[in-house]
Amino acid sequence: MPEQPEKWPRGAPWTLTHAHDAGQVAGIRCARCNVTRYYKPLELREAIGNVTIDEVRQKVRCQRCGGREWMSAQLFHATGEQAHTIRFRRLVEIRWEKRVIWRDE
Repeated sequence: MPEQPEKWPRGAPWTLTHAHDAGQVAGIRCARCNVTRYYKPLELREAIGNVTIDEVRQKVRCQRCGGREWMSAQLFHATGEQAHTIRFRRLVEIRWEKRVIWRDE
């Protein structure tokens, strides 16, 4: 479970907004491809919604292999050298596509 304040209400979910406010980083890893990518929680919230880190793991897909079953996600505080060497994936835009589906009768 992510680090939480002492006065945190018991049973309240730790969402991406709380992680952003606490200065945490989201690390999402595909165990099959052995690729770890780092995201800012506020940008993940824009794409996925204000959910817990466990729900993020269920909603993401690896861009390399396309699988979901190998994904793991965690929130952590980047410290020291790690804070300087992390390369974040940044949100550029969200596109909504309109697809037309035809049926012959």
